[in-house]
Amino acid sequence: MCEKIVAPCGIDCFNCEMYEKNVTQEFQERLSLATGIPKDKIVCKGCKDGNICLFLSIRNQKCSTLECVKSKGVDYCFQCNEFPCEYLMPIADGASKYPHNFKLYNLCTIKRIGLEAFCEKAGDIRKTYFSKQMNIGEGGK
Repeated sequence: MCEKIVAPCGIDCFNCEMYEKNVTQEFQERLSLATGIPKDKIVCKGCKDGNICLFLSIRNQKCSTLECVKSKGVDYCFQCNEFPCEYLMPIADGASKYPHNFKLYNLCTIKRIGLEAFCEKAGDIRKTYFSKQMNIGEGGK
């Protein structure tokens, strides 16, 4: 079941506040006011089965990472012989509000413990990323 809601890049879509099972009317209204997009359009099905991230969909853009995964014929980036690549490189811009900087950690975790076990830990990983104080050399430990 989790496989359908974990993006090929390792983002845990099922924990996102835009994901269809998590989205609230308050979030839709807030994002609608900020973007001008009708609030009923602010709902995401995750980055699998022909869907892409709502942020890209709103901008009418494609996901280069998703296109790459499809072209390589793999389900997840860690299955590619070029893993990790520049598509997964962390960037500082937006790091405090977007989950993109922990996708590499997520992929390594999925590879190490499997998808189902990762799904059990994903919420804690996200919480650690967004709330833990930085202590150099400790990471999320």
